[in-house]
This record gives sequence, structure tokens and C-alpha cells, in this order.
Amino acid sequence: MIRSVANHCACSPPPMWIKAVVACLVSLASPWAAAQAWPSKPIRLVVPFPAGSATDSIARSVGGVIAQSLGQPVVVENKAGADGAIAGQEVARAAPDGYTIMLGTNSPLAAAPALKKNPPYDPTVDFSPIVDIGRYTFFLVVHPSVPASTLAEFIAHAKAHPNKLSYATGNTTGIVSVAQFAALAGIEMTHVPYKGEPQALTDLLAGRTQAMVVSGGTALPHIRDGKLKALAVTLPARSAALPQVPTFAEAGLPRFSITSWAAVVGPARMPPDLVERWNREFMSAMARPEVIAAMERQAFQLTGSTPARLGSFMKEQLDSYRATLKAAGVEPE
Repeated sequence: MIRSVANHCACSPPPMWIKAVVACLVSLASPWAAAQAWPSKPIRLVVPFPAGSATDSIARSVGGVIAQSLGQPVVVENKAGADGAIAGQEVARAAPDGYTIMLGTNSPLAAAPALKKNPPYDPTVDFSPIVDIGRYTFFLVVHPSVPASTLAEFIAHAKAHPNKLSYATGNTTGIVSVAQFAALAGIEMTHVPYKGEPQALTDLLAGRTQAMVVSGGTALPHIRDGKLKALAVTLPARSAALPQVPTFAEAGLPRFSITSWAAVVGPARMPPDLVERWNREFMSAMARPEVIAAMERQAFQLTGSTPARLGSFMKEQLDSYRATLKAAGVEPE
């Protein structure tokens, strides 16, 4: 009897109910197994600006540390153009599997949507907030040929020569900052837009443009070498990197208020466990001494946050940028 049962089990197919139970168990186990295996391939960290930009440097500094932690490469992909909207669109359309994330800024996540009548995405709906990375330090700088060493002198010079001065921009922070500054100061200048800060800075250093609101990570070496003059900093307090440079408020424009920030987001509908995992990875990397030192060299202030706090902050910033643009007379295109 025992032999015949064994022979039957070895030679006959299992009953249908056994197949159904096994299939059910496999289907239940598959997501768990996939989650346990994550990440099993390289990560795409999309950056909305060119290589060499401040955001690119931050992504590579933090991404390198996270790659060691995850045991998988973190590949930085530079998708410049359309004020960051090209990168934003790509990430918004990506699979929400944790393998494509974006280190974005206020450009693609607030300013670019605010500048468009029909934005390509809604940053409060089409992304999964992961972590607030920090705040950029931006300076209003001018070429040494400009006869001004203070903000008041620059405003007086610009008023005496309406539309004779040109200013370069490489991101929407530059666009919105100068728009608000010009409106508050009552001056008119000619706008020369570029795809990114490195290209804009090249022409400013050559004297082909005269002014720019530029990130500290890009401009600090040139300011210290005397190739650019810094007139004001966009932060609410002076920067430790250049403590001699006043804030806009100290220089006579107390109503100037632009916040430039960086944050990590993924596509909408990312599983909560993956969002939390990414948050932990970034928060851990941001606490590393080598990352802190690298950010200090760029005058970038690390913050950190929960995913929920970032989501609220992004909504606040989108509303703020819309109000700022309206007050500055900039109409969405």
C-alpha cells in the first residue's frame, strides 16, 4: 500500500486544488520576495540641470554614499531644459518601483509649474515626496566692469541706464529672483536665459552679460578670486561662506523673499515602504561627515524632513511662487 501510494504520488499529477493553493501562495509571496530583493539593479537619480551645476554636485556627493549603502550603482542622469520640466516629466511618468527618483529643486517642483498656464505636471499630485535635502545660497553678482560695489549703487546705475544692463539666468531661481528684485527696485534690465548656470556664468565672466543671481556652489570661487562682485545674498541671514555680503533686506529691500531648495521625489504611487526606505537612506547619507563638508564648500544648508513634511512644504512653495510671480508682473506663458 505504501509503495503504491508513493508510486501514485511520483507519477500522477497533483489534484487541481493543490495547484490552486500553491499558485495562491506564490502570488502572495512574490511581492514580499521582490521587496526583500530591492534594490536588485542600478538606481536612476535624475537631475534637472547640466553636469557641473550645484544640483549635480549635490546629487553626486549624496548619491555616491547611498550607492555604497545599497550595494547598487546610483547613476546620475542630467536631463536639463525647460526650467527642469523635462526631468520632471520623465520622473512623473516613470514606474513607481523605486528605481527612478529625482533630486529636484524649486525650479521643476514649484517655479516651472507656476510659470506655465498649462503645466506638464502637478508637483503636488504627480510625485511621491521623499525628503527635503536643503537650501541653496544664491548671490546677486555683477561683472567687475559694472560701476557698483553695493546693491544701492547697482540700483542707481540701472535706473540711470534702463534696459542697458543684461542679466543672465540658468534656472528659475535666477528668473524669479531677478524679477522680484527688479520690481521692488523699480529697474529695467534685459533678460538673457541659458539652459544652466555653467553656460550663463561663462558669459557673465566674459562680460557679455552684467549681472546674475547665481548659486554659491557655482559662483564662490569666482567671487573670491575677484572675477565677480557679490552685492547681496538671498538668504534671510548672511552666509558663513561670505559673511561680508549683506542680505537683500540689509541692503535696502526688506520685501525680497525667495527660497531656493532641493528635494528628492519619486513618481506618484510609490509604495510607502519604498518611500520610507529612500527617506532613511538620504537622511543617513546627509549625516555623514564627508557629505556635510562637501555641502559646506558649496554654501548649501542641509535640512532633512519626513516625506509628509516635504509634501506640505512643496504645496506651500507652489502657492508662494505663484503669488510672487503675480506680484512681480510675470504672466504664465
